[in-house]
Order: sequence, then structure tokens, then C-alpha cells
Amino acid sequence: MSEKHNVTYMLRCSDGTLYTGWTNNIEKRLEAHNAGKGGKYTRVRTPVELVYLEEHETKQEAMSREVQIKQLTRRQKEALMKKEEGI
Repeated sequence: MSEKHNVTYMLRCSDGTLYTGWTNNIEKRLEAHNAGKGGKYTRVRTPVELVYLEEHETKQEAMSREVQIKQLTRRQKEALMKKEEGI
């Protein structure tokens, strides 16, 4: 059985918008998003691409971080992604 991780993630949708969520199985969640069975927002914006990921110890930490990221401006989200890439 594979180990599950609580993660906060950001997707770039086909229309260029960003979507933030959390999950404990990122592979399954990405498949769901791209199959049109993920979040309501992404259903009409497929395909989506994973552009940012943070791992957390608990579900609560991942959910809390999701809320924090959703409150950021687009520019701040882009900066967060670049920081992760080491740019």
C-alpha cells in the first residue's frame, strides 16, 4: 500500500487561471481533475497542470495552507511557484 501525504497544491488550468486545493493522494486527484471529475471550477478548464505542491504532516495543516494560498494575489502565487522552482 502506498504512503499517503497531505498536500496543498496549485494547478494551472487550460485557460491560464490557477486553482488551489488539498488532497492526501495527489496522483488520484490530478486524474480526477483532468477527467472532469475534480473541483467544479476545473471541470470546464481541463486539462490542468500541477505547478506547485507542498507536503504537510496533517490534513488540518494542508487545509489551512490552502486557505492561505487562496488569499494571495495572482502575483504572489506566481512568486511562490518561482521560489519553489529555485528561480
